Amino acid sequence: MNDELRELRARLRRFIDSEVIPAEPAFFEQQEETGYWKAPVLDGLRASAKAQGLWALGHPKEIGGGGVSFMDFVYLNEVIGRSELAQFAVGSASMQDSLMFHLYGTPEQKERWLEPMVRGEIFPSVGLTEPEVAGSDPTLMQSKARFDGDEIVVNAHKWFTSGANNAAFTTVFAETDPDAPSRHRRFSAIIVPTDTPGYHIERVVPTMGHVGGGHCEIRLEDVRVPAANLLGERGTGFVIAQRRLGPGRIFHCMRWLGQAQRAFDLMCERATTRYAHGSLLSEKGEIQRYVAESAAEIQGHRLMTLDAASRLDAGDDARIEIALIKFHGAQMLHNVIDRAIQVYGAKGLTSDTPLERMYREARYGRIYDGPDEVHRMSVARRLLKDPTSAPWA
Repeated sequence: MNDELRELRARLRRFIDSEVIPAEPAFFEQQEETGYWKAPVLDGLRASAKAQGLWALGHPKEIGGGGVSFMDFVYLNEVIGRSELAQFAVGSASMQDSLMFHLYGTPEQKERWLEPMVRGEIFPSVGLTEPEVAGSDPTLMQSKARFDGDEIVVNAHKWFTSGANNAAFTTVFAETDPDAPSRHRRFSAIIVPTDTPGYHIERVVPTMGHVGGGHCEIRLEDVRVPAANLLGERGTGFVIAQRRLGPGRIFHCMRWLGQAQRAFDLMCERATTRYAHGSLLSEKGEIQRYVAESAAEIQGHRLMTLDAASRLDAGDDARIEIALIKFHGAQMLHNVIDRAIQVYGAKGLTSDTPLERMYREARYGRIYDGPDEVHRMSVARRLLKDPTSAPWA
C-alpha cells in the first residue's frame, strides 16, 4: 500500500469504528422491519460517508464513484468487513451490480439504473437461485423468458433474491435459448423493475437468526418488460454472472478478514482482562494456542486472498485461486469466531458481545456464492488434470 492508500484506509477505519459499529444495534433491529437497504439509521451514516469522501470508493469515476483501483479497494474492503452494515453505509454493497451494468449496460440502462444506484438513490437485486433446483448448478435453472415482438415475457420462481423487498429492479437470469448448443449459452440476464405487473414478493424468507431482513422469495408470472431490458447480449447470462461473482468472492473474502480480525481483537481483549483459576486467561497455554492459531489462519488467508486478487487484476481468471479462498476463508472465519466465543465463555453466547451474531453470519459463508463442496471439487478436478496449474507451480 502506498501512503495515500494507507491514509484513506485509516480514515475509513476510524469512520467504521467510531460511527458504523456503534450504530449496529439500531441497524439490526430496524433491518428486520425495513430490509437492510433502507434501515433508517443508514441515512445519517451514508450522509457522513459522503461528506468524508468515503462513499462508493471502488466504483469507477466515470459512473460517479471514487475511482479507487481494484487492488486498492481489496485492501479497503478488509476494513469495511469489520461491520456487517459498513458496506451499506459506504455504498459498496451495490458495487458488483454497478460493475455489471458498467460492463454490459446500454447508455439508456446506465442512465436509468446505474447512475442512481451508485448515488444510493435506488437499490438492486439479483434473481439467480431457485427453490426447486440446486443453486450450486445454475444450468438447472427453470426460469423461462421468451421474446414477443418488442417485449420479453418472463416466468420465474426465485428465492434468496436478497434485497428485493427494497429494490427498484431485479436482474433475473432465465432461459431464453433452450436449443443453444451449449447449456451455458441458453440463459440471459433481464432487468425487471419490481413494480412491473406480475412481479410478486411471496415472502421474506426467515433464515438463521433473522425473521425479516431481505432474503426474498419472488415469483414472476407472465411479466412483460421491453426487449431493451435485456442486459448484455442474448445467451450471455452465464458470462455476465461469472464476471459479477468472481471479484465478488474476493470482496467477500476480504470482508471475512475484517470480521475475523474484529473477533481476534475481542478474543485478545477478553484473554488479557479475565482472571480465572489463579491467572489471567492470556497466561494459559490453551488460550495462547487459540491466539496463535487464529493469527496464523488470518494471515494465511489474507495472503492467499491478496494473491488471488493480484492475479485477477493482472488478467488471469484466477479460477483455482478464487475457489481456494472461498472455502478456506469460510472455514477460517468460523474457526476464529468460534475460538473467541470459547474465550468469552457463556457471555460469548449472549448478545452482550457481537460474537454470537458474527458466528451465525459466518455459517452463511460456507453456502452462498457456491457451497464449499463445489469449490473444493472444482479445485481438485483442475489440479488432478493439470498439477502445474497450482498457484505455486
